[in-house]
Amino acid sequence: RRSVALSSYIFRDDEIGQAFCAALHAAQERGAETRVILDGIGSGYFFPAAWRRLRRLGVPAGLFMHSVLPWRMPFLNLRTHKKLLIIDGRTAFTGGVNISDGNRVREKPAFPIRDTHFRIEGPVVEHLTQAFIADWLFVSDEELEGEAWLPPLEPAGAVTARVVTSGPDADIEKIATVILQVIACAKSSIRLTTPYFLPNDLIVNALCLAATRGIEVDVVIPTKSDHRFVDWATRGHIDPLLRSGVRIWIDGPPFDHSKAMTVDGQWCFIGSANWDSRSFRLNFELNVEVYDVPLARTLEAFIAGKRRTRLTLDDLGARSLPVRLRDAAVRLLLPYL
Repeated sequence: RRSVALSSYIFRDDEIGQAFCAALHAAQERGAETRVILDGIGSGYFFPAAWRRLRRLGVPAGLFMHSVLPWRMPFLNLRTHKKLLIIDGRTAFTGGVNISDGNRVREKPAFPIRDTHFRIEGPVVEHLTQAFIADWLFVSDEELEGEAWLPPLEPAGAVTARVVTSGPDADIEKIATVILQVIACAKSSIRLTTPYFLPNDLIVNALCLAATRGIEVDVVIPTKSDHRFVDWATRGHIDPLLRSGVRIWIDGPPFDHSKAMTVDGQWCFIGSANWDSRSFRLNFELNVEVYDVPLARTLEAFIAGKRRTRLTLDDLGARSLPVRLRDAAVRLLLPYL
């Protein structure tokens, strides 16, 4: 009715993308202020088709860190990986879902992608809106103000939550720092699922120490992601974790792009960040920290349901020498995968 703020790393001009464009145009036609941010790389390098469609429809849309001229893109690796939808400044959605037909599993796409998004209401929505406003100012030099974007918000429940933004600017490595701190504070359990698992040495060591001191550490990764180099590097990266007692589980197909973490059955971390150096240091990311036992239990059950097969040291040792050399070589590219 009043405003729509949408930010997506991937926004395809396919069937679902065109439906989103039509819905955004319809919202604007009925008087809602509408703003859209697409990543300049994730949504397509040469002027993304969805961005062009939105512009033709008259919907204000901006490309984050984009130029088709390579010499004007020194920051090619700095991408906005946030997934945000905020309606009337009151109802927000965030998580891992991109806008593409691949995410519509029931339509049986060539490479189906499962994912998880979260609906959020209450005062924490203002944190999400402020993150979008900062990004839109960077993209367009327009500052969004007024109650259409930032209405007064009353508590919507008893859950305590806050937004954690991270990026290669003033927020550098904030999400990684939160994860390091919560691992150090864990008393009984750490559960997480991530589509890409290539944490840096600090986080690997923290997980190893947690497992060594008796904490149950369970990590769920996909059988096959949409980036084969990441899958290869992961196998060349996890030996120290397995030796320390971290339990790594393989989820069956289809590929699950969900990101979720719980600690001690009461603390949750949800949002856009993957467990890799790109998300922890290079990308602009947004996660939400939630203190809530019911949500933690729901997420723990979700993560447990994805634990199909346990990956062991014997499995790693069974790889042929050429495969082990390949995995080790690709692991050297860890900061950029």
